[in-house]
Amino acid sequence: MSKNPKTHLNYNSKKKLNSIEDDAENGLVLSSSNIPSKRGEIVTKRVIKNEDVYDLLRKIPRGKVTTYGDLAKALDNPLASRIIGSILGKNPNPIQVPCHRVVMSDGKLGGYLYGTAIKRELLEKEGLSFINGIVNDFKNVRVYLK
Repeated sequence: MSKNPKTHLNYNSKKKLNSIEDDAENGLVLSSSNIPSKRGEIVTKRVIKNEDVYDLLRKIPRGKVTTYGDLAKALDNPLASRIIGSILGKNPNPIQVPCHRVVMSDGKLGGYLYGTAIKRELLEKEGLSFINGIVNDFKNVRVYLK
């Protein structure tokens, strides 16, 4: 028996990876294309570009909201809601690209670059109201984009 069996505590790979490309070549990057959804179908591997997200945001009418997951589904990558949130956090022009109109799937506000108090204030100015931090009448003010 070997003095040092390979365990998670002492295993050292001889090959060092230098980049994400090396990781991908060695099958170490987890991609949404190979993760089955809850229903078993394979999810589309579509790269989500910032501009695609921003274009969708411009389509959300005043006084309406959508969710991070709805945006991910509209962009053919239903498992990418966290990526959507990350892109929204980098929105260079929140005035023209209304990322404050994106909320969580349960109607809670979610994050916002300028804080949730500002996000709520912006939505209230557009006519939305809140009960216990959740968008009032969420089902009727939620829009699904394509």
